[in-house]
Amino acid sequence: MKAVVVQANRQLVVADIEKPEIKQTQDVLVKVHYSGLCGSDIPRIFHHGTHFYPIVLGHEFSGIVEQVGADVSGLVKGDLVTCAPLQPCFSCDECQKGFYSLCKNYNFIGSRKFGANAEYIVLNQRNLVRIPTQSEALNSAFIEPITVGLHAMYLAQGCQDKNVIVVGAGTIGLLAAQAAKALGAKSVTVIDINQEKLQLATELGADFVFNSMQLTPEEITRQLNEHRFDQLILETAGVPKTVELSIQIAGPRAQIALVGTLHQDLQLDQQVFGFILRKELSILGSWMNYSTPWPGKEWSEAARLIAQNKINIAPLIASINSVDSYVEAVMALDGKPMNGKLMLKFD
Repeated sequence: MKAVVVQANRQLVVADIEKPEIKQTQDVLVKVHYSGLCGSDIPRIFHHGTHFYPIVLGHEFSGIVEQVGADVSGLVKGDLVTCAPLQPCFSCDECQKGFYSLCKNYNFIGSRKFGANAEYIVLNQRNLVRIPTQSEALNSAFIEPITVGLHAMYLAQGCQDKNVIVVGAGTIGLLAAQAAKALGAKSVTVIDINQEKLQLATELGADFVFNSMQLTPEEITRQLNEHRFDQLILETAGVPKTVELSIQIAGPRAQIALVGTLHQDLQLDQQVFGFILRKELSILGSWMNYSTPWPGKEWSEAARLIAQNKINIAPLIASINSVDSYVEAVMALDGKPMNGKLMLKFD
């Protein structure tokens, strides 16, 4: 079968590899339809970030069930599915408490084992989420990144009737902003330094947008004054400056959920640290996207939002590619972030 393979650092190729087969009674063979490039895949391809070579990446995908093992229940041939890519051990103390994202002995599809950038993939039924029949396969490939924002909201006891502020208008941020709107947020604000992304955020339903390159934290705070209470701030950019900004603009007793992963050291000066105390802020760390019962209500909620067309996916896609054009598009990034999601399509 055709697959996109990371042969070595900065070496992404199209290759013919062996089609996987069902070996365990709870295995499911899935024919992949769409697979998206995650931001976390870029260092795996360009910056020695993978666990081994060669590897097939891909953990944001949708496909159709082709064959099921003897003990599979709840899935039949022809079902549309997506993947919950974490493979926790289910036996450590963290797993026993339902803290699957914190499992000490986990595996991960598309990172620690072969993923879905191939025509077929075999997975345990526990890693598959059945999608309502009215959902589109392309949109369903975005369920995994939607759950990232939903998990942060879940940790914050939801977003209904809150003034949600999303810092960072990348794919995760814009999906989170739309989800918050659909789930009853009082208002949704998006902050970024890219005016085109802010324009897109407005088109996708954001009530307010601010360019933090053009406005100081104090100016943003003043403009948010009427919405300073009941704030939930989702920091999705994952850079020190935006973490600092999130603290600076936060209203009294705001919740700040840190979603973005930092790749640089964070240093807070005395004044910014003092804001955490003086405004009595709640800082939440959010890691991955799972809860109990496995894989968590984040996944059923995301599937529902997609099925009901509550999330506008099309503007977030940069290109839909065949295997050959996908390799070209990814390599053209040269290790830099995407400006819109790159999608791989299998016929």
